[in-house]
Amino acid sequence: QVQLVESGGGLVQSGGSLRLSCAASGSIRSIDTMAWYRQAPGKQRELVASITSSDSTNYRDPVKGRFTISRDNAKNTAYLQMNSLKPEDTAVYYCKAVVTSRNYYTMDYWGKGTLVTVSS
Repeated sequence: QVQLVESGGGLVQSGGSLRLSCAASGSIRSIDTMAWYRQAPGKQRELVASITSSDSTNYRDPVKGRFTISRDNAKNTAYLQMNSLKPEDTAVYYCKAVVTSRNYYTMDYWGKGTLVTVSS
């Protein structure tokens, strides 16, 4: 079994910064792509940023230049540094990881989410 736990969310003023963390634990052989998604009230969940095991990154256009995704493979942890936050960034942020378990079974795992609220 694999668990993903997000942390680092909270309330911040417009223009402020937050750093989210996503720690994976359990029966892990390897982790491929790790990604951050977000879901605002009344909206569909959307991809924010992703990073492959070779550190290739991809960002949603509205966050380019403001958000940075990174990972620490030794800690099975991904990060999302969010700068110049805007009220429209308010959402629950979820982590997703493509994990191969010790029995060589590969599947997507999701965390439970962390709330980010940006006040104007």
